[in-house]
Amino acid sequence: MTATPPPVVADLAGAPTAALAVRAEGRGRGPRLSPRAAFLVRRLGRLLVSLAVVVVASFFLIHLVPGDPVRAALGIQASPELVAATRAELGLDKPLPQQFFDYVAHLLRGDFGESIRTGRSVSETIGQRFPATVTLGVLSFLLALVAAVPLGIGAAVALQRPGRKVADALISGVLGMLIAVPGFLLAVGLIALFAVQLKWLPAAGWGKPEDAVLPVLALALGPLAYLARIVQVEMSGVLGATYMTTARAKRLPGRLVYLRHALPNIITASLTVSGLLLSGMIAGTVLIETVFAIPGMGGVMVPAVGAKDYPIVQGLVVVYALIILGVNLVVDLILVTVDPRSSITEG
Repeated sequence: MTATPPPVVADLAGAPTAALAVRAEGRGRGPRLSPRAAFLVRRLGRLLVSLAVVVVASFFLIHLVPGDPVRAALGIQASPELVAATRAELGLDKPLPQQFFDYVAHLLRGDFGESIRTGRSVSETIGQRFPATVTLGVLSFLLALVAAVPLGIGAAVALQRPGRKVADALISGVLGMLIAVPGFLLAVGLIALFAVQLKWLPAAGWGKPEDAVLPVLALALGPLAYLARIVQVEMSGVLGATYMTTARAKRLPGRLVYLRHALPNIITASLTVSGLLLSGMIAGTVLIETVFAIPGMGGVMVPAVGAKDYPIVQGLVVVYALIILGVNLVVDLILVTVDPRSSITEG
């Protein structure tokens, strides 16, 4: 009599399980992003989140300012009926949450609305004044960057020579004074000296090359001094490094030693700080434009805040935020290119 073989029972802990695990693992794995692409995605996500926070904050904060924008626009002689009709036409009679959702819906379509005071399109107003603001900010940034790097390197080299204490006190005093003086006060001082006393440059206006000299100086000197100080500190640490001693021992020209061996090792910190400075300088154009009567976005922002012109203020805040966040994104991408190890692996 032949014995009947036992039924085959699948070994749940054996090959079928392994196959299932392999298939599950294969399903879990999708197309993976490269480190640079993942870095860009993270940065874009942060930019969108930051922009959303700015939109929410600017909308509700401007509504906390006391006063009636419709009454301010129509004047104290306007009848209550006209004020109520205008408020309803602008949608200001709706509950605040409903106003916010309406504002976001228009914003997503690229519509900033119309000014309560003038009735002009906010996009048109910003478009006319945007070039002056950007030109002032970019020129000031270029001056600060171009002058700060050689000044910082020169200051670090000077502190390596005899008389270090005197040089350190002089350099630190001048840079510290420029950093500490507010931009608007520096602007007033420049006007008093070069426009009123010496009569070399105009005190206000925009359009001619000489009109830009004093505003650019007023906006650039503080960041220039701050960046020069950063470069000086970084350069002082680099000058004592072993590879710098080796480069000097080879009797290489000083220009080659500093540009080829020293500058690449301080560029990361300089780029990081310069990106932050450019963001601050773009925002700082508001006061400088007011002082020098420059037809930029700052000249619209100040009276709009006082009059509670919601669409103008909110539109300008969004534009300023986009500029600042865009600058930071560009700086991050440059840092990835210059030094991938310190940027791409960052969360």
